[in-house]
Amino acid sequence: MPPSAPGSTLLNRLGRAALDALLPPHCLTCEAPVERQGTQCGDCFRLLTRVTAPFCARCGVPFIHAGQAGPGGLCPACLARPPAFAAARAALRYDAGSQRLVLPFKHADRPELAGPLAAMMARAGAGLLGRADLLVPVPLHWRRLVARRYNQAALLARRLAALSGLPCIPDLLRRPRATPPLGDRGAAERAALLQDAFRLTPAGARRVAGLRVLLVDDVMTSGATAEACARALLAAGATAVDVLAAARVPDPRLQAEG
Repeated sequence: MPPSAPGSTLLNRLGRAALDALLPPHCLTCEAPVERQGTQCGDCFRLLTRVTAPFCARCGVPFIHAGQAGPGGLCPACLARPPAFAAARAALRYDAGSQRLVLPFKHADRPELAGPLAAMMARAGAGLLGRADLLVPVPLHWRRLVARRYNQAALLARRLAALSGLPCIPDLLRRPRATPPLGDRGAAERAALLQDAFRLTPAGARRVAGLRVLLVDDVMTSGATAEACARALLAAGATAVDVLAAARVPDPRLQAEG
């Protein structure tokens, strides 16, 4: 029976009703009751800050006001050193609200959060998805993958593939060299640590040649990881690379100017 058949739809509704009776729906980020599984309560939903204009036309970093945009709508960092990727977008500002989704997804064994995050990413990155040929997640080094049990960027990429109909190659990019945690390091140090940290196999290079790639990640901070991945993909023959992240860390320099 095809998925759209009335009988199948009824069975799906009955199945959801039975699940809700056994496990009453609760908020993704707190214990408050909600109407549907996989949603947030009103209070938690209002804590999320979407990345909307104004933001940098290239790296997607949010501006406090439109006056912070330079020529071409770019931030000072992109004007000084244009990134290898063509454009980056993110669904959420990385702050206390989004951390309640992102941190459990990354570190607390909550892979089911990939679905809601990917849905928000699909809306924020509709333009990038519309021009992409292929989805590729940022890879983890194998030691970190063993520790976490899953690559959160790959889960997001697979969900985005299901939503968009685009192909996804989870293992196209490799991370053969482990890098230290980058959270408290400056942009220049991040870039140095990530130099040559990503590569493609010869077979991977053949699969990406001539295609526009959309790189998928959970959190974009300075853009150093996206830059390193984009350079590897472009060197392998990709025509262009865009970036789509679940959350974007604001540039503290721009926040201070605001």
